[in-house]
Amino acid sequence: MAKNLQELLDEKGDTVRMLRDSQLGTYIYPVVPAEFSNWRREQKAWRNAAVLYDQSHHMVNFFVKGPDALKLLTDTGINGFKNFPVNTAKQFVPTASNGGVIGDGILFHEAEGEYVYVGRAPGANWLQFHAETGGYDVEFRYDDRSPSRPYGQAVHRDYYRFQIQGPNAWAIIEKLAGGPVEQVKFFHMGEMTIAGEKVRTLRHGMAGAPGLEIWGPYEQHGKIRDAILEAGREFGIEPCGSRAYSSNTLESGWIPSPLPAIYSSEAERAYREWLPANSYEAINALAGSFVSENIEDYYLNPWELGYGSFVKFDHDFIGRDALEKLDPETQRKKVTLAWNDEDLTKVLASVLDREGPGYQFFDLPNANYGSSNYDAVIDADGNTVGLSLFTGVTANEKRGLSLATVDRDVPVGAEVRVVWGEPNGGSGKTTVEPHEQIAIRAVVSPVPYAVTARQEYQGGWRTTGSL
Repeated sequence: MAKNLQELLDEKGDTVRMLRDSQLGTYIYPVVPAEFSNWRREQKAWRNAAVLYDQSHHMVNFFVKGPDALKLLTDTGINGFKNFPVNTAKQFVPTASNGGVIGDGILFHEAEGEYVYVGRAPGANWLQFHAETGGYDVEFRYDDRSPSRPYGQAVHRDYYRFQIQGPNAWAIIEKLAGGPVEQVKFFHMGEMTIAGEKVRTLRHGMAGAPGLEIWGPYEQHGKIRDAILEAGREFGIEPCGSRAYSSNTLESGWIPSPLPAIYSSEAERAYREWLPANSYEAINALAGSFVSENIEDYYLNPWELGYGSFVKFDHDFIGRDALEKLDPETQRKKVTLAWNDEDLTKVLASVLDREGPGYQFFDLPNANYGSSNYDAVIDADGNTVGLSLFTGVTANEKRGLSLATVDRDVPVGAEVRVVWGEPNGGSGKTTVEPHEQIAIRAVVSPVPYAVTARQEYQGGWRTTGSL
């Protein structure tokens, strides 16, 4: 039996097939209820009032400190670190030796020489591997995400982590604080007191208005949550369930789950031998209509994901040589695809098709049926011009949307088609049933899609990449 990812790949012989037939299913946002009211009401709340996001459970916390902590981050991240003072945060993007993105997350500079990476497992795994094997003088701790299905067993994290977002967010924050609160710069950190407890804060803005991310010891989770909801009652705050939360990226424009670019390069062999056979990278479910025999066709570089502004060639980092060989002006670009109502209705109604197999099930509001989702975007001639990577519906726009990366010459306003469903009736994933494919018309649109976000969302890392 395979003990690590490399042995598993050698055993299976076909990386693409292994990932496409993964039995993992969809990416689950654990512990937090699917809905508190309903996902439509919760989506509308971040546009019209306020929401409380509970982010305590679905991300990994990777704590690292010591004399070489910053060097570890510098060596593994495309980001520049010349200006990264204590009490600031930035989006952190590591790449493999081939220049393909590993993942991304938020890096908090909590104290001198002390950092916390918060994100999906691939980024945290990559950091831990290099911390362990790279000769760095650091201490680190891996606080894993909560179990996808805890089955009633006790769950504990190092931190609770909440976000208060929406147009009424700041009024709620000031009520909690008992007076005016300075709106510090985006991604700058501070402190405040809630219900008698000191909490750390990060200026954020996921919903197009100033908001805060707050965190502290997990033991205070219930106390802080109750205080926020009580203060927010008069301002229309809604606790946001995992169904609505998982779809907010459609409006803000962040692509959360590219396939880590680690399965093929000889330079990453040691990493694959280090990763367990049950790691995220080993059981990750690859889904969608785009199918290639070459796993490298699924790798995405920073420009394709909208991270081009993060790339700083002012330091050595893993993947630099490969990225320097790329011309940014010829890379695919991140866009939103607005799906045709009539075509999407056919897909949604096919669950009632009693004559044929119908189309691949389109769940609401998040339609992704794998951990990494890749649907082919084609032009009128059937040529692949991009990849659709995250799909769903937003009640705020009353539209089906997907986030995609398309060829540089595809203009905003162009009509393309997204191929929905997998070829040959579908793969062996648990989330797939026999179905037919359908080409959905879609209009190439800006990122972020929402007019509110495009006009009012200022300084966000999902749009400008700036601190």
